[in-house]
Amino acid sequence: MDVVVINEQKEKSLIACRKAQSLLATIVQMFERNEYCIDIMQQTLSAIGLMKSANHMLMEGHLDDCFKKAVASGDEKREQEMIQEILQVVKLSNK
Repeated sequence: MDVVVINEQKEKSLIACRKAQSLLATIVQMFERNEYCIDIMQQTLSAIGLMKSANHMLMEGHLDDCFKKAVASGDEKREQEMIQEILQVVKLSNK
């Protein structure tokens, strides 16, 4: 069996996603119980914060690992592709 090694940033992102997943289940229950709108909104903002945090940690890990490897490889085409990918993700995250 192959062992998958997850870098520290991905592990932290995974933890944040699992917390957000749990929180989303709670939010759905809050809707189903017709709880107070502001209470639901506070929880949705918490879930959004967790996902933003996960995204930030993923980007940090990507730059520290994948991007550094691409630059070190000397493959300028791959480096430019990765820069475009990063810019695209940053643009999406600012919407």
